[in-house]
Amino acid sequence: MLPFRTTFLILSSFLLAHCTPVHKQMQAAQADVNRVRQFQPAFGTALYNTTVDVTGNHLSGLLMIKRMPDSSVRIVFSSEMGLGFFDFEFRPDGGFKVHSIIKKMNRKAVIKTLRHDFELVLMNRLDYTKASVRSNGGELYFIFPQEKGFNYYVTDPDLKELIRMERASNKKVIVKAVVKDMRNGIPDSIGIAHQAFEFNIGLKRIER
Repeated sequence: MLPFRTTFLILSSFLLAHCTPVHKQMQAAQADVNRVRQFQPAFGTALYNTTVDVTGNHLSGLLMIKRMPDSSVRIVFSSEMGLGFFDFEFRPDGGFKVHSIIKKMNRKAVIKTLRHDFELVLMNRLDYTKASVRSNGGELYFIFPQEKGFNYYVTDPDLKELIRMERASNKKVIVKAVVKDMRNGIPDSIGIAHQAFEFNIGLKRIER
């Protein structure tokens, strides 16, 4: 098993290597949009070693993702010493609640960014009735309109692998994410990288 820091660097390199401008060369493609559901994580309870780097500030600790009895998902991030950084709730109906967050991170823009990042990975708030499929460079793009912009889920042509996830405006890709080594619906590693400024998140699952 690779050390956590090495795994995060590999994920970061992958995301940077695939950094491209907005997709202007995409062509219409035929595929059932519902097939992308197979890639949605099915969290029960999972614990991750986690790093967050935001414009020169570094946080590290443990992040727990847990599906609750009411099907909501709680994401709780704390230091190794138990200091809580944030506790978010993602509800089945698309609702979102901040249970707690440290003063340093308690900014509307930071909370909004984290919410959208985790919703991208959790594959929340996706309207399959409005989704479309395009292709580019031998990859399929499953495109889901959002309130502002789009979520892209990029797969191989045979729909055997989720290559990456992207959140984009009408003009450019804003953030990219990858999930690796999915087992029983839970990814072993998750990497999230913003494209315009330093805001990167790396997670490596702790086996229990």
